[in-house]
Amino acid sequence: MLNFINPRAGAGVMHMDAQKAISEAAKGLIVLIDVRDGNEVKASGKAAGALHLPLASFQMRANPSSPECEPALKSGKPLVLYCASGARSNAAGQMLLKMGYEDVRNLGGLRDWAVAGGAIER
Repeated sequence: MLNFINPRAGAGVMHMDAQKAISEAAKGLIVLIDVRDGNEVKASGKAAGALHLPLASFQMRANPSSPECEPALKSGKPLVLYCASGARSNAAGQMLLKMGYEDVRNLGGLRDWAVAGGAIER
């Protein structure tokens, strides 16, 4: 209702192609964020260079007004999230948009990163 008043209303988290994410991560142009839980990261590793912010503590660690906010999120770079399939990363992206972050993208799942040739660190 009254979406014309809020230009961000209805704006969703944009998808980011895995190959583009790999290229931009290598150049330091994005902040790559893994929102899976710790057991998932232990079992499969994470995308090389990714910041691990589990969804369970995401709100506190991503909120710019929280003393626990991760400094990398304040870099002004696009925030690119992933999980196992893309659902949790989309939810986390929606949270970021509500917190005022503007350039938020969803990579999908770690498998998308790996299939596109992205390095995995364990």
